[in-house]
Amino acid sequence: MASADKFEYDVCVIGGAGHVGLPLSIAFADKGLKVVIQDINKSVFSVIEAGKMPFLDKGAEPVLARVINKTLFATTDPTTAGKARFVIVVIGTPVDSHLNPELRTLNRLCEELGPNLRGEQIVILRSTLYPGTTERFRGILKKFNPQVEVCFCPERIAQGKALEELHSLPQIVSAFVPDALEKASDLFRMLTKDIVPLEPLEAELTKLFTNSYRYIQFAIANQFYMIAGDYGVDFHRIYEAMTHNYPRLADFPRPGFASGPCLFKDTMQLSAFTNNKFFLGHGAMLINEGLPNFLVEQTKKRMKLRDLKAGILGMTFKADSDDKRDSLSYRLRKVLEMEAGSVLCSDAYIHENGFVGEAELISGCDVIFIGAPHARYKTLDYGNKPVVDVWDFLPFPTLLRSAP
Repeated sequence: MASADKFEYDVCVIGGAGHVGLPLSIAFADKGLKVVIQDINKSVFSVIEAGKMPFLDKGAEPVLARVINKTLFATTDPTTAGKARFVIVVIGTPVDSHLNPELRTLNRLCEELGPNLRGEQIVILRSTLYPGTTERFRGILKKFNPQVEVCFCPERIAQGKALEELHSLPQIVSAFVPDALEKASDLFRMLTKDIVPLEPLEAELTKLFTNSYRYIQFAIANQFYMIAGDYGVDFHRIYEAMTHNYPRLADFPRPGFASGPCLFKDTMQLSAFTNNKFFLGHGAMLINEGLPNFLVEQTKKRMKLRDLKAGILGMTFKADSDDKRDSLSYRLRKVLEMEAGSVLCSDAYIHENGFVGEAELISGCDVIFIGAPHARYKTLDYGNKPVVDVWDFLPFPTLLRSAP
């Protein structure tokens, strides 16, 4: 896809230095499109321009090194958006402290972006949106430029596998007019031939339904785990019995921390959209967010935690990742700071002030909690220390697997 004469770039990705925007930018640039990342996070540009990924994403770094400063560029200049045929926005709608959608960031972006748009540009919203936001965004931008069109093409990638899944998963494309739908579909066909066209509200709900469904699935497993624990029964034995050679439960997840930047947030967005009548979502939130408290309460039944030093191995929100956004390991730390004598934390992929090494944590703590089941933790020498492993990934008996 060659840029028209009036456009310097094929694609401008606003907020493109993060987990959603950077892999997408790399993927389009690797297809020969001229792509510019526009982001306020200038400090990360030196890393990107050196051909290095600022976070883990499978297979992304060699591709970045191949395209940077050739077909992929970076800038903090907000006027750059007016120089691209397609403007992709990867800034979504988070939830506030009251679990309601926070639209101020997108509203502010509209006011900043609008004056820079020119010609018949296509603006594509990519991150999770509160239902109806695409239409609202379009209405505001058209006050600046009646020719501009807005699409919603939600990302559905797994963090850490973005570059891989951009090519392997279907791409959902939605727009208000056929011409914009066709142009956005042609753009994403450069990544995959599998395009699913929808109306914008359908696409917004598709993203929310998908993540809410997964969040509820995890809540079911965690609720069963809590029920079994309350009655002194080993849930993991039950899990094996439920799933052994039984295809109807092949996708039943194991218990564990259901966290990260999407599942909780998107479930609460859907709840707000339904006037807080999404009772399954609320129930899932109470279960998943309550799991750290449950683990601590169960541990207190087995030892005098108040007099002991507790350690948490793994502070990211998922295994073998360097992403700590909305990780429940931090919630676990807060609970332990109230209930234990003291707390140490360690992570194989991130480093913060106060974190210690794995060996120091194991030797210095009386009880160890697995926050994120990084693969390397499976082979550590725990020295017969009691370990709380809700994930059941360690190859030896752990504390809460035994009846009280």
